[in-house]
Amino acid sequence: MSLSASNLRNRLKPWMLPISMVGGILFHSYIHYLQPIAPYLIFVMLLITFCKVKPSEFRVTGLSWSLLSVQVLGSLLVFAALVPFDKDIAIGGFICVFCPTATAAPVITGMLGGSVPRLATFSILSNFACAILAPILFTLMGSHSEMGFAATSLNISYKVVPLILAPLVLALIMMRTVPRVHAEIARRQSLSFYIWAVSLFIVVGNSVSYIIQHHENVTVMVIIAAVALVVCCAQFAIGRVVGRRFGDKIAGAQGLGQKNTVLAIWIALTFFHPITSIGPAAYIVWQNTINSIQLYFKAKKGEI
Repeated sequence: MSLSASNLRNRLKPWMLPISMVGGILFHSYIHYLQPIAPYLIFVMLLITFCKVKPSEFRVTGLSWSLLSVQVLGSLLVFAALVPFDKDIAIGGFICVFCPTATAAPVITGMLGGSVPRLATFSILSNFACAILAPILFTLMGSHSEMGFAATSLNISYKVVPLILAPLVLALIMMRTVPRVHAEIARRQSLSFYIWAVSLFIVVGNSVSYIIQHHENVTVMVIIAAVALVVCCAQFAIGRVVGRRFGDKIAGAQGLGQKNTVLAIWIALTFFHPITSIGPAAYIVWQNTINSIQLYFKAKKGEI
């Protein structure tokens, strides 16, 4: 019986992420019931991932600074290239590049065989940089918000920093106080894959619902979504090239390509015209399609 269940699980694993995405699209009207558990799923995924990492492995390297340079300078280049055509489209593209690395990126990096410490370190650096630079850049771009520099920084930090640091701190405490439990969790890395499948179901459903609800200007929406697709593919590709220079193309690709889209949507709705939020909303679909394809082939090889 156990062998049969194991075979069934192995057969289903390569298809779990595509099934999650299709399910999110089909049942998007009911996703709001599951939305409250999304942060907890990310927390658990990060805790499992961080239990595998040694404290000494967390350090800022040339890869971190190179990816951060692309994130900041690349976002400004996208804005400068598109603003002559339409400011909202330019801001939609800018947000998709400037937005920091997703909190779940270290999990996907680990499943794909990349360096979790490198990506986790960059994720923290990327989010802090966003909190510091956002108020300056948003003001220069003509933000609609009346929030000041300090309030903007605190709001962004409040939304992203605890979700990254809390599981890291907990993993370090467990390593010192309950090493057996810590080691047992570290051996259960494959659980992250199944938790990610549930998370993917939720975020895709939310994205579809959001796009359906905000359809006031279809032409501009389609263009912004297309721009999001282009910058998404470009960031995964550029991140891969940069990462290869430092011996970790997977961490480079995920660090630059996988974005904290929930934060990006909040940024768009808070500081700019609501239609600019279509960029990160569409980016959710594009980045998770790329992640699903990568994990599909990894699972098919039996490496997850």
